[in-house]
Amino acid sequence: MQSGLAATVRAAQEGDTMAMNALVDELMPYVGRICNGIALGNGEDAAQDALIAILRSLRQLREPEALRPWARRIATREAVRTAKRQRGDAGRPPETVAAPDRTDLGVEIRDQLERMDPEQRAVLVLRDLEGLSEQEAAEVLNVAQGTVKSRLHRARARFRREWMA
Repeated sequence: MQSGLAATVRAAQEGDTMAMNALVDELMPYVGRICNGIALGNGEDAAQDALIAILRSLRQLREPEALRPWARRIATREAVRTAKRQRGDAGRPPETVAAPDRTDLGVEIRDQLERMDPEQRAVLVLRDLEGLSEQEAAEVLNVAQGTVKSRLHRARARFRREWMA
């Protein structure tokens, strides 16, 4: 991290409003990408919750150079939490209406992701979008590496199976 950003983090930790605004501007695209991938339609809500949590907890960040990994952990947690609330955590995916003439590949992919558990989406986002290793994803999700491996395997298998159906 550049020393300028580390200085901005330190200033924000001391209550500098301009520095806090600069951090929000810096983190919004990053946090938004993570939250949109996991919470899907409620990604903006999850990103807002994550940014609020980041700013509230900023004084607890001991190493300003670790801002992005620390923010990633908070964003992932908030996105999973939001996605579970969206589903009512009933254990079944939200009902979707199929559009027979739909040709947009992005919509098709989003439909597949909506059918997955938030925890599986989180693993896919962290591994396939963010490029984290299994160990790094396990640390972000606060689960064992084997759990990440099995969730990732199930998520990818389900995605392929339903894509081919």
